[in-house]
Amino acid sequence: MSGTGGSRATDLDGLREQARGLAHEPGVYLFRDGAGDVLYVGKAKSLRSRVGSYFGAEASRSVKLIRLVREIDSIETFPVRSEAEALLLEWNLIREFGPRFNIQLRDDKSYPYIKITITEPFPRIFVTRRLKDDGSRYLGPFTDVGAMRRALRTIKKMYTVRSCHYRMPDELPPRPCLDYHIGRCKAPCAGLQSEADYRKMIDEILEILGGRTGAVRRSVERRMAEAAEALEYERAGELRDVLRGLDQLEGRQAAIDPRGGSHDVIGFARQAAGGAVCGIVLRVREGRLVGRRIHYLANVGDEPDEAVLGALVKGYYLRQADDVPSELLVPEPFDEQDLVEEYFSGVADRRFRIRVPVRGPKLDLTRAANRNAAHVLERDRVERGDDSRDGSGTTGPPAAGARLGEALELQAPVRDIVCFDVSTLAGRESVGSCVWLRDGQPHKDEYRKFRIRDSEEGHTDDYAMMQEIVSRYFDRRVREGRTLPDLVVVDGGRGQLSAARQAMDGAGVSDLPTVALAKREEEVFRPGAPAPLRLPRTDPGLHWLQRARDEAHRFALHYNRTLRSRRALRSRLSEIPGVGPEREQRLLERFGSLDLIRRATPAQLARTPGIGHATATSILASLREDDPAQGVDP
Repeated sequence: MSGTGGSRATDLDGLREQARGLAHEPGVYLFRDGAGDVLYVGKAKSLRSRVGSYFGAEASRSVKLIRLVREIDSIETFPVRSEAEALLLEWNLIREFGPRFNIQLRDDKSYPYIKITITEPFPRIFVTRRLKDDGSRYLGPFTDVGAMRRALRTIKKMYTVRSCHYRMPDELPPRPCLDYHIGRCKAPCAGLQSEADYRKMIDEILEILGGRTGAVRRSVERRMAEAAEALEYERAGELRDVLRGLDQLEGRQAAIDPRGGSHDVIGFARQAAGGAVCGIVLRVREGRLVGRRIHYLANVGDEPDEAVLGALVKGYYLRQADDVPSELLVPEPFDEQDLVEEYFSGVADRRFRIRVPVRGPKLDLTRAANRNAAHVLERDRVERGDDSRDGSGTTGPPAAGARLGEALELQAPVRDIVCFDVSTLAGRESVGSCVWLRDGQPHKDEYRKFRIRDSEEGHTDDYAMMQEIVSRYFDRRVREGRTLPDLVVVDGGRGQLSAARQAMDGAGVSDLPTVALAKREEEVFRPGAPAPLRLPRTDPGLHWLQRARDEAHRFALHYNRTLRSRRALRSRLSEIPGVGPEREQRLLERFGSLDLIRRATPAQLARTPGIGHATATSILASLREDDPAQGVDP
């Protein structure tokens, strides 16, 4: 032991010496462990002073810092020109490396975003759940998905945004699509709408989605009056419809600031030390609440509230510096508040203020944001079925799993559930799915899908298909020595349960608890039980079973649809002379659907490897026989 302690003391002496050799300049520092992994990223006004402070007297450091210092093996520094520049670099490196000693901001990934592809000459607008660093604008995440989709539908009625997926102007369709003929698009693909006119429309949409409808309304009213004076009544009518759409959008937004202010409001809530932390951003534009964004913070430990709030503000706004308001309301002062104000005032080229309200409507807003955050944490606790309110994770498995274990008379609480389902349509493309839930949440690394091998064309046997997929799943799992679940669930009744049990007997896992969940009455069938079990509709354990069943059904149905779509494409292409299996596969990979192939030009089709211009023309002529309205362009 003494040798180890002496060696560590020598290591610390070397780190202190390295810190003393650093310059008195701003920058970012990384602490790495012996394996080279990043432990912590920090920034400093003076690298020498800040890094050296970690290696002072141990008694002056917190428990977290003591643990950090004991694991540091090397120091890496990045000098920069200013502390504001270091602020951005620090958070970029935290995002890249995810150090376990830094507080980290995590989105609730279940919420969607609206994506505007502003890097394209003619941008598209659509919903996505995946964030990419591709230069596009992402608005969200949206917690009220229904309201988001209604707003998007309203905007697409107000404006003629293209819905096609062409990479214009490199890819162009042979002629305007149906959207042009019914007035939903002005066909920029055919040169019937200029890029400048289209961009002006996208700019207005960004203003509206950002909650800034006042300027757009005034502009539309002015243009409508000008159109009416010029006797352009059709154009005036279109602009009138835009105003009505704005009325609908504003009507769905809650008015919460009677003075019509525009600002973001930050709130946060935390459970007991070491527990979950949730941050809320309320977006208020022209006095109306236009959005709420939820984020969770990890690696918080016993950090003080001002450090947590500072991490939330910096982590959120540094990732989307193009959507920073002029004023931010926070419940209390936080670390480096002045530096954040200075940095964003420079980025936005206007004054950015951070205020801590002490009275009036703005104080009410910060309190409302804090209550929102507390509500989200409580909602999460209830959905987990967790009776503990400290979120520390020291009370064992969630209560839903314990209650489900008791209801099913199992020897231990339930944490890991697998659920099986089959999907078929008229005996074609019969598939199966297996999903895994851990503590009631999807564990997608363990999802599996199956193509049913033993089903005959046009004939289905649900029990045989269930037996096949369960047998294949557990045969492989046992062979590979992988972890087994606490509970097996099948979608169906006694027949599906019996089929699953036969498969599990054959795989040697007959000791695993197994139930079937029937849809109509939500009855739970158990092996050997004469009557089904009916759990209360409010029971968290039943909610876990329903969630597993519904997720397995969704996963199987999606796989079934994918295979049917590919089958239809392959079937039609195989009828075309000169298109063999290899060309089929290449067309499938490049275009994905018959409709996109049919709408392509011969030149676009000929870019597919192995397909020349003559073959492309032949393919299009054959496909367009199904649709005489479309000819073959040269």
